[in-house]
Amino acid sequence: MGDVRIPIRHLGSTGLVVSRLGLGLAALGRPAYITPGREQDLGVRRTVADLERRCHEMLDAAYAAGIRYFDAARSYGMAEDFLGTWLSARSPLDDAVVIGSKWGYSYVGSWLVHAPVHEVKDLSLATLQRQLSESRARLGDRLQLYQIHSATLESKVLENVDVLRELVHLRANGLVIGLTVTGPDQPRIIRQALQVRVDGVNPFQVVQATWNLLEPSAATALEEAKAGGWSVIVKEALANGRLTDRGGDEHVPILRQEAVARGTTIDAFALAAAISQPWADIVLSGAVTIAQLESNVTAVAIAREPTGWPDISEAATQYWSRRSALVWQ
Repeated sequence: MGDVRIPIRHLGSTGLVVSRLGLGLAALGRPAYITPGREQDLGVRRTVADLERRCHEMLDAAYAAGIRYFDAARSYGMAEDFLGTWLSARSPLDDAVVIGSKWGYSYVGSWLVHAPVHEVKDLSLATLQRQLSESRARLGDRLQLYQIHSATLESKVLENVDVLRELVHLRANGLVIGLTVTGPDQPRIIRQALQVRVDGVNPFQVVQATWNLLEPSAATALEEAKAGGWSVIVKEALANGRLTDRGGDEHVPILRQEAVARGTTIDAFALAAAISQPWADIVLSGAVTIAQLESNVTAVAIAREPTGWPDISEAATQYWSRRSALVWQ
């Protein structure tokens, strides 16, 4: 993908070596997702075989581009299955890629685009133990980072001593433990997680959070996490498609002007803003086509340049209200 080289770095104190840009499989492992334009990108045929083939093509292209971190979850349909079959077919060296996944949500969409419910959440100890077994059955020893999927204040998972003690045990046995956060309370959740102790140990080494030009409210808390020795992964840097040409967002004209001035695309400009944050270790691309991935990869070069990022931020409550209204398609 051109001459762009994706930088690599150590993921904090974990010992893992990762690329600054990662590939998230949320939109590749199941027929429906909340990003716009899926019929244009994937067509109407979205059988398991169709999406496995597409996922393998994207993983091949990402690996060829220098991406070395791949992000899945139990709730991403068959993303772990597709990633596992790709790893078996390609057999990259053990230290050539880093695989992260998540527990806490289950996919219940029955492979239907218009399923009434696509995923259900349960952050109990029983779910952790069951889903870790399921993830390892698909990914084996390649699974290196395991994260709570959407720790929230309401879930009280950060107060569940049984879950936390199990996470400490898993960390002691070589698995890197993280958590993902979502919603307008991201800063509070991150700070609560930083204070967690079980038998004097905090299980967490990585936090994955939403940060983008529309929703930057977690920045200070993420800076604190980084200063505390954690690593930071950024998700939803394109605001689930709002920060792209097809998003139809009212801020797109501003971003288009900024992107054109730099000879790039809106998505690359928005991703570059995330990559440029000093506390961000990995920024995830959610690309589902080669063209999208190629455009996303160019963000790495833009992030190296001194660039003023436009202030188009919304109130966190407004942003998350709009996100919750996005339609699965």
